[in-house]
Amino acid sequence: MTGRNDDDDRRDPEGLTGILEAIEHAIGSARAMPMSSSVLVNRAELLDLVAQAHDILPTQLTQADDVLAAADAAQAAATTQAEQLLAAARARAAELVAREQVVAAAEERAAQIVAEAGATAAELRREADDYCDRRLADFEIDLGRVVAQVQAGRAKLAARLGPPGQS
Repeated sequence: MTGRNDDDDRRDPEGLTGILEAIEHAIGSARAMPMSSSVLVNRAELLDLVAQAHDILPTQLTQADDVLAAADAAQAAATTQAEQLLAAARARAAELVAREQVVAAAEERAAQIVAEAGATAAELRREADDYCDRRLADFEIDLGRVVAQVQAGRAKLAARLGPPGQS
């Protein structure tokens, strides 16, 4: 021991690591017994360091438990948030797929309606053309009769009047 300052540092180490280093230093700097691997150590100093270790160990274990609990809570919160995000993403994807299916079904139905409307329009056009053709044919027949009557009437008139130029 080189001075009072080193003694004070070994007696008041900070944290468990400091206490273990002080114990190691006390054992490493202890006087060796002649012809033995044993050493002489200051019992009071080592017992004081062991007592300090016992005192500080629960505090550091509690702090470590607190850190682990906080890490577990953070992990649980992150997992919960990730699951919520994943569930929301799946729901949105399902919504988009459903919307896409609804749109596809609507487009298919619209195409059917347009096709049906086109077929109906063509049928109505054909029926209208057929009706008009029948009406025109009837009108042609009526006009033929009128023309025949007009011609007959003119012929009668012409016969009464005699040949042209005879009055």
